[in-house]
Amino acid sequence: MIQRDVTITNNGGLHARPATFFIQKANSYKSSIWVVKDDRKVNAKSLLGVLSIGIAKDMTITLVADGEDEKAALDGLETLVNTGFAD
Repeated sequence: MIQRDVTITNNGGLHARPATFFIQKANSYKSSIWVVKDDRKVNAKSLLGVLSIGIAKDMTITLVADGEDEKAALDGLETLVNTGFAD
């Protein structure tokens, strides 16, 4: 299991459209992936879960992955976040 902190930089935060891109990317990996914000931990492959924690611009979240492609999963999700969900 590995984890990495990322900061959401796009203007809308993780609202519906970027959250959809995020969960689609998360679902492309075999590993279990979670998003942690404050004391909440949600499944990164669940749109409702990701939307429920209210991630806004400039918030830092922790991505946690566990599985055979965990490093690739965190690398891919971090790239997606860093490009403003343009990937």
